[in-house]
Order: sequence, then structure tokens, then C-alpha cells
Amino acid sequence: MGEPWPVELMNTVWADRDGQYDALDDDGEARVWLAVARSAPVLTVAGTSDDDRAALPRLRELRDALRRLAADVTGDPRTSWRSPVGSNEAVDTIDAIAATAPSWAALERAGDGALVRVTRSAASSADAVVSLIAQQGVELFADGGPPLRACLAPGCVLYFVAHHPRREWCSAGCGNRARVARHYRRHRGSPAAT
Repeated sequence: MGEPWPVELMNTVWADRDGQYDALDDDGEARVWLAVARSAPVLTVAGTSDDDRAALPRLRELRDALRRLAADVTGDPRTSWRSPVGSNEAVDTIDAIAATAPSWAALERAGDGALVRVTRSAASSADAVVSLIAQQGVELFADGGPPLRACLAPGCVLYFVAHHPRREWCSAGCGNRARVARHYRRHRGSPAAT
């Protein structure tokens, strides 16, 4: 997990040579993803309960809205996986989900007596985590946010934050595939199989 949480959520849709996959398609897998997110220090929330049943549909809805907005913001030409919502609907969805579980910073004493910052919410911890990811999505897409890019390597459907202005791909593997495809096109005159 090296990307901001909204990007990690967008990248629960991924592809390989055999096809495209949705890591949140299965409720069990979605619960695992949510549990991992809930255990991240930046997303740790003290909520009213740990019931995640109601949060799973919102998690998927948020992912779809984030991907749709990312496609628009990055000028992503890929059409292999598109969210059914429009760009304005995506903004409305992200805003609404961010508001579903308002949270606030609070102080708590750690075991050694030190004061630590915790995030509290009146909602369930699962709803609060989904809401916090939506809030981070607002920051990601707002003016001055980090530069989000679509990985345009053959067969890739992922997004990434370009911490370096020359970064073109989400991973070294995608960079290698893109270079091989480019080399093949130059020397063979037709695109390489992906």
C-alpha cells in the first residue's frame, strides 16, 4: 500500500493477461479490504460499532465515483472499465459519502501516558473509514492536490500519484511492458500483444 487510500480504493479494479477483476465484488473480499483500511494508522477510527454490512455498498459506490472522476481529471483514454455514473454525479457521490460519518480529532492517553491523536465518529467504524477515504478523495481532486495519473501501460487499469514529474507508469512491470510494446511497434510495425 504505497498510494493514498482513495487511489488504493480505485485500484481494487485491476487487470492481468487473463482479464479484469474487481476485488470488492465479493462481500468477503470487500470486508478484508475494509479491515486492512480500518487498521491503517491514518484511518483508525473509534466508532460506535464494527458492523460493516451497510458500509460495503457505499465503499463500492465510492470506488466507482472516484474512478469516474479520476478518468475525467487525468484524461484517461481507456474505456475497458468505466463507472456508470457521470462526472458531476461522481462529485455528488463523493461529497455525500464524505458527509455520512462526520469525524473529529480527539486526544487520548496512550498506555505510556503520552497524548495521542485519535479520530472519533458517531457512526460505525466501517462507515467512518469509508467517509474518511471520501474526504481524502476530496483533497486528492481539489486544486493543488497531488498529480494523479492513469497508468497507460498495455493492459493496465490502475491509477497512481506521480511524486516525480517524469513518472509514467504505476509500477516497474508496467514500465517494462510499455517499453517492450513501443520497441515492438517500432521494429515490427504493429502493436505487441498485451
